Amino acid sequence: MRVSASSSLGFLRSFSHYNFSLFISSRLVTSQARGLHHRRLLRMDKANTSARSSSSVNSKPFSSSVSASRRSGRGRGRDFGRGGTVADEDNRIDALGRLLTRVLRHMAAELNLDMRSDGFVRVHDLLRLNMSTYAKVPLKSHTIADIKEAVRRDNKQRFSLLEEDGELLIRANQGHTIKTVQSENLLKPILSADEVQVCVHGTYRKNLESILQSGLKRMQRLHVHFASGLPTDGEVISGMRRDVNMLIFLDVRKALQDGMKLYISDNKVVLTEGFDGVVPVKYFEKIETWPGRQRIPVQN
Repeated sequence: MRVSASSSLGFLRSFSHYNFSLFISSRLVTSQARGLHHRRLLRMDKANTSARSSSSVNSKPFSSSVSASRRSGRGRGRDFGRGGTVADEDNRIDALGRLLTRVLRHMAAELNLDMRSDGFVRVHDLLRLNMSTYAKVPLKSHTIADIKEAVRRDNKQRFSLLEEDGELLIRANQGHTIKTVQSENLLKPILSADEVQVCVHGTYRKNLESILQSGLKRMQRLHVHFASGLPTDGEVISGMRRDVNMLIFLDVRKALQDGMKLYISDNKVVLTEGFDGVVPVKYFEKIETWPGRQRIPVQN
C-alpha cells in the first residue's frame, strides 16, 4: 500500500498536534499538583506556628517558678539569674570570706562590733554592717547561710562558729590585732613540748638578716605565728604562706622552760607573744631553706 507525501505530512501534523495537547495537559496537571502541594505546606507551617505559640504559653509557668526559686534563694550554686554562673557565686562567697577575715581580725573596734574576749561576735551584728565585699556585694544582702558556706569553704579553717542561746556567733581563730581579744580565752595553752610535733615559722630570705639581728617580732598582731606542719606540696598549712623560702623551727621545750607562753588555735596554728612581743634568736632550734632543706648556721 502506497502512502502519498501529503498523507504523511498530514499524519505528522496530526501526531504533533496530539503530542502538543498531551504536553499542555501534563503541564497543567503538574502545575495543579504543585499548587496543591504548596497549599498543603502552608497549612502545615501554620499548624507548626500555632503549636510553637501554644508551647511558649505553656512554658511560662515553669519560667515563673524558676524566677520565684531565684528570689527565694533556692537553687543557689546552680542557677543565679540572668547572666549568673557558678563561678559568680563562688567569687561572691570567697569575697565574703575575705571580708570576714579582715573584720574579725582587725576592724571590730572601729566598727563598734561587740567582740568578746574570746573573739566571738554575733553573726546578726555582722550582717547589719554598712560595708561591701570585694565583689561589691553589700554585706547586708548576705544571709546566715552565706556565712556558714564561707566558713565551710575556707581551706585554712580561719573561722569558728558557735551557737549559744539560740544565736550564731563567729570568730577568727587567730591573726588578731584587736587588743580586746585575750589569748587565754581565744586559744588553748600548750603546756608540754610533746603536744607539738612541729613548730615552724615560714619567712623569706630577704627578711633573714633582720630576724637574726632582732628575733621574730609579732609586729601589729597579738602573736608570732608558727605552723604545726611543713608547707608540703598539695597541702594547705595554716599559719604559713605557700611561697615561703625559709623555715625557722622553734625549740618548744626550751621556750616553755624559760616561761614563754605558747598557745594553739582551733586550726592548729601555734601562737606566742614571745617576750615583750619578740621571740629571741636563742629559741630558734634551726633554720632551713625551703624546699631544699639546706641548714643555715645560727649563732645564739
